[in-house]
Amino acid sequence: MDVFAVYGGLFAVAFAAATILPAQSEAALAGLLATGSFSPAVLVGVASIGNVLGSAVNWGLGRGIERFRDRPWFPLRPAMLNRATNWYRRYGRWSLLLSWMPIIGDPLTVVAGVLREPLWSFVAIVALAKVSRYLVVAGAVLNLM
Repeated sequence: MDVFAVYGGLFAVAFAAATILPAQSEAALAGLLATGSFSPAVLVGVASIGNVLGSAVNWGLGRGIERFRDRPWFPLRPAMLNRATNWYRRYGRWSLLLSWMPIIGDPLTVVAGVLREPLWSFVAIVALAKVSRYLVVAGAVLNLM
């Protein structure tokens, strides 16, 4: 098994999972951890980097996509984007700690771009949330083994 293909695949799945594309990076990470063939620290690191970079793409899209929100091809439903915007306005940048959550996490990262969250604080908070999630997944899988 090509180790670079494994890590590259995990990176790709984690990256895609942070965007609006459907992907389950936690399942991929858990499966690779369960094999016992790869370093847990490297797996968590690769998944975290991919996921944070995917969220940064959402942030970048948010910086310029707001003007297209009423178009039929817009990737987020207006109700979902409005809910995320209200949440973000209410709790500010700290709402990005929920960027790891299904359903609301991806829209929050887009809204952070729309509302002009500085990239440095965006990356710091999102990285904290995403790395923490993967550490919990890794801890749970490794404790079950």
